[in-house]
Amino acid sequence: MSTLLILGCLLLALAGAPLFAVLAGIAIVAFAYAGLDPVVVIIEMYRMTSQPTLLAIPLFTFAGYLLAESGAPKRLVRVSHALFGWLPGGVAVVALLVCSFFTAFTGASGVTIVALGGLLFPVLMREGYPERFSLGLLTSSGSLGLLFPPSLPIILYAMFASISVDQLFMAGILPGMLLIVALSLFSGLTAKKNRIPTQPFRFKEALLAMKEAAWELPLPIVIIAGIYTGTFTATEAAAVTAFYLFIVEVLIHRDIHITKQLPLIARESMVLVGGILIILGSALGLTNYLIDAEVPTVIFDFIRGAISSKWAFLIALNIFLLIVGALMDIFSAIIVVVPLILPVAQEFGVNPIHLGIIFLTNLEIGYSTPPVGLNLFISSFRFRKPVLTLYRSTLPFIGIMLVVLLVITYWEDLSLLLVRLFLG
Repeated sequence: MSTLLILGCLLLALAGAPLFAVLAGIAIVAFAYAGLDPVVVIIEMYRMTSQPTLLAIPLFTFAGYLLAESGAPKRLVRVSHALFGWLPGGVAVVALLVCSFFTAFTGASGVTIVALGGLLFPVLMREGYPERFSLGLLTSSGSLGLLFPPSLPIILYAMFASISVDQLFMAGILPGMLLIVALSLFSGLTAKKNRIPTQPFRFKEALLAMKEAAWELPLPIVIIAGIYTGTFTATEAAAVTAFYLFIVEVLIHRDIHITKQLPLIARESMVLVGGILIILGSALGLTNYLIDAEVPTVIFDFIRGAISSKWAFLIALNIFLLIVGALMDIFSAIIVVVPLILPVAQEFGVNPIHLGIIFLTNLEIGYSTPPVGLNLFISSFRFRKPVLTLYRSTLPFIGIMLVVLLVITYWEDLSLLLVRLFLG
């Protein structure tokens, strides 16, 4: 009977039922079949609210929405264009950098694509980049900042893997930069192939652009420096970021009207947060059942019988996570999958921090992976293109990101170097 009920929940998921309802339904059925009161699921949801790091989610999300809805995108695009426009593929590099910045703060690739797509796509087309390249670039870039602080997925992973947020923030910097460099090189080759001209560096324009964005540019440095010098915690950094951007975008630049626009922005950002929290609570109930049922032990025993080396395990892990990333949203995947793979990975000698970067990189790629990567459908809606067109457009970018994923996976020091240097 329980198997039939679980299969029914899965069929509802395929029919388009909300993910949180499916996860909660499976958890309730599983606990009931084990002879436990299904109220355990609600208790687990309540227990989640006691996590102090959880407060960072609504604060960083609100800050990201303030950035996206203000004039900051135009100011940051102008700065990036003035500083990097002289490079081959300079405008494409600008798109990569600006999208990474916004995704790092919003933690949601969809927000980045919707907010910046309409601004950057016409610029890329006007410069002479092929349409397919431009679509693939913006679709893939939507999730590119998830490895940089103060990314929400990093905070959640650290919380549910019981590791330091500060260490995971530091560990993501070099792998995230490697992804940007690899995609920038591809963009430069594409620009040369299509004979797209570069613009000379103009010191006066760069100075004016930096002056215009003078309030936004120091923000990442202030937040990262504040966390690693011990001035404030990750949660306090979220509060500082939200308050700072409120002052800058509402009171200084006055891009956002305090009575007409600010309440709408707050509501939209909290709708996203509410959706995240509902999914997290539902997934947490299911995860705790899986742990109580010793599913990680069963998985490890199976893997140990089929795989004997750490390197083979990492290959199998990447394949599994790429599938998960294409089928599940990143928040659900963190809550459901991390507690299952963490003990197995530790048995194979994989550092938990390194595992976190591998995990997040896989799910970052999964956002753009056919057939059901979330970025593909958001871009299809935003740019009014058939989703099959987006499939073809993203394939070169996915290929490059997969090569970088292999480097991240097998070069452990890339993730751990800064952690060892600065956090001991």
